[in-house]
Amino acid sequence: MKIIRILMALVLMTVQVAGCTSYKSQYVSFRPPEAYANKQEAGGVSIGAEGYLGADEAKEAFGFDIKATGLIPFQLVMNNKSGKTIQIVTDQTFLLDAEGNYWPVVPNQVAVNRIEKSTQLAALGKGAGAGALWGAAGGAILGAAIGIASGQNVGKAAGAGAALGGAGGAILGTGKEAVSTDRPTQILNDIRSKGLENKTIPQDHLANGFLFFPGEAKTAKSLKLQFKELESGKVFNVNLYL
Repeated sequence: MKIIRILMALVLMTVQVAGCTSYKSQYVSFRPPEAYANKQEAGGVSIGAEGYLGADEAKEAFGFDIKATGLIPFQLVMNNKSGKTIQIVTDQTFLLDAEGNYWPVVPNQVAVNRIEKSTQLAALGKGAGAGALWGAAGGAILGAAIGIASGQNVGKAAGAGAALGGAGGAILGTGKEAVSTDRPTQILNDIRSKGLENKTIPQDHLANGFLFFPGEAKTAKSLKLQFKELESGKVFNVNLYL
């Protein structure tokens, strides 16, 4: 019985370790545009920006290493005193690298596709995979305990327990995934809520959010940003040096 209690403790430890990886939306602080060294003003709109070029910074902002998924996030802060409603023109906004190359904004859906295909999403631990892991590990340990207690072959008992536990854990994990919001949807919602793509900024509003650029850009020199007044259609361009 003492051996079984020890092995049960190992099961609980395994469950705790396997269940510790999950996706959680992070809140990101910001400063007013005037606090950024690259602050620019055009058409009554003050703008400041900073790039999350380090993996640790990006992870702190998004809850996982978003740079490892092939995306470089840039936070923009815009104080709209233009008297108009404005919107960023994302297809005319670019990241310029040190060699003078232009990199386009990665649309939200493309950003999510990159995240889904990356190893970072797998690292967050899918529900079914985690359930199978718990079941297999627990089954193996309990199988070994039964083998010891009954005098059976320990290896054989552990293997049988792992097989049964894995099957049950997979079913349990799938059930969890079915009744909860799946991670790609959570991430898409998070990207949309933090992103500035297609968002309008009313007059007298202080807005902040992210634009995403391809991770293929190895350096970042400046952002060439275009925005427009929705009422008049007038367009403004600014260069934000990084």
